[in-house]
Amino acid sequence: MTEFSQRHAELESALQRVRERIAAAVAAAGREPGSVELLAVTKTFPASDVAALIDLGLREFGENRDQEASAKVAEVAELRPDVPVRWHMVGRLQRNKARSVARWASVVQSVDSVRLAQALAKAVARARSEGQRPDEPMDVQLQVSIDGDPARGGCPLDELDRLADEVARSSDLRLRGLMAVAPLDWAPEKAFAVLQKTHDRLRKDHPELVELSAGMSGDLEVAVAHGSTRVRVGTALLGHRALA
Repeated sequence: MTEFSQRHAELESALQRVRERIAAAVAAAGREPGSVELLAVTKTFPASDVAALIDLGLREFGENRDQEASAKVAEVAELRPDVPVRWHMVGRLQRNKARSVARWASVVQSVDSVRLAQALAKAVARARSEGQRPDEPMDVQLQVSIDGDPARGGCPLDELDRLADEVARSSDLRLRGLMAVAPLDWAPEKAFAVLQKTHDRLRKDHPELVELSAGMSGDLEVAVAHGSTRVRVGTALLGHRALA
């Protein structure tokens, strides 16, 4: 067995386990089968792992560092040139990286300020005009700061309405949902309850906010119980990462 085929078998088993967890969580929450999608978070893992996951049927992948992602996206495109995939930026994004991210990301899940939204919209417009991305708006999610700690990233709860309005006005961005990470010192049940309540409130003014990206390897069941439509799974799928 080659190294790639061995890794493919490992990923296939892990993917089956993750899908079973998601299906069980959906059933336990009384939700419709297939109502929660899986985002494979491939940060620090090689393009060959992404290629194996593509062979196993996945088409959505998450990265959190622009420099790593831009190189990996190009390598994956060479490895699987005939398979269209969608890349999500899930890490904190600095405004000076917006131009680069606009070239490779289909979705940015970590928009957390009006200034970042404006920089990203400008970068998307430029990339579209230069033919470096499809001629359509970029899907974005607003990253919510559940506990208000600026060190963790995310938009404070009391600033979300202004940010949602800013994105909704843009012709280069398309408001799609909310994203959050449960703070380490909060019980996931409490954190995701706050997120679900916030999502329900914002949707009254922004019905296009249909997506809720919440839940990772350790807490995806709790997130699904509180309305998550996409779980971001890295460790449970790919294993523990090398220190970066």
